[in-house]
Amino acid sequence: MRNSFPRLYLVISKEACKGRDLLDVAEQAVKGGTDMVQLREKAVDTVSFKALAQRLKDVLDRYSVPLIINDNLEVAMHCQAAGIHVGNSDLPPSVIRHHWPAVSCIGYSIEYERQLATQEEYQSDYLGVSPVFSTSTKTNTVTEWGLGGINRIRSLSTKPLVAIGNMNEGNVFDVIKAGADSIAVVSAICGASDPAKAAEAIRNQIEKAL
Repeated sequence: MRNSFPRLYLVISKEACKGRDLLDVAEQAVKGGTDMVQLREKAVDTVSFKALAQRLKDVLDRYSVPLIINDNLEVAMHCQAAGIHVGNSDLPPSVIRHHWPAVSCIGYSIEYERQLATQEEYQSDYLGVSPVFSTSTKTNTVTEWGLGGINRIRSLSTKPLVAIGNMNEGNVFDVIKAGADSIAVVSAICGASDPAKAAEAIRNQIEKAL
């Protein structure tokens, strides 16, 4: 699965888009090389989340880009997303598989090394290394992994590793070389004046590292 796993993973929200149309930002990012999109909406009600997720999925389906829903099983199942991403304190992957046997992809954020070699890691399809570098978009995390942390997790797991946390054009080459399979980006694409160009620049660095 590692060789076929998406390389540029956009994590998008209305807040991250800073007033711009989320669907347009996502589509531009896909045109620039994004090949997986996670919708993260922590501050909206479930009805609104479902509606936005369905609209985003309709856009992504035109490009055959999978949609991942952040930490909301009801929304993920409603819009028939490709999968769901959960953190250390969210609904565990084993519980998700019980309630959603047909799920194609479960992501699991690794914030502590002790989460590795557990039932929850086993039940997940990829691991989010979170955060690699400190970032204002995720302030409730404990471990800042750095390049050494990615290399350490790579040595302990065969799952695809998605690096997240202050990822940008200037550091993704080294992060991939350290052992990550994919780069998850928030601000460097959502906040860019040209999301397509920003995504293309990051994707180019990923491909160079590979």
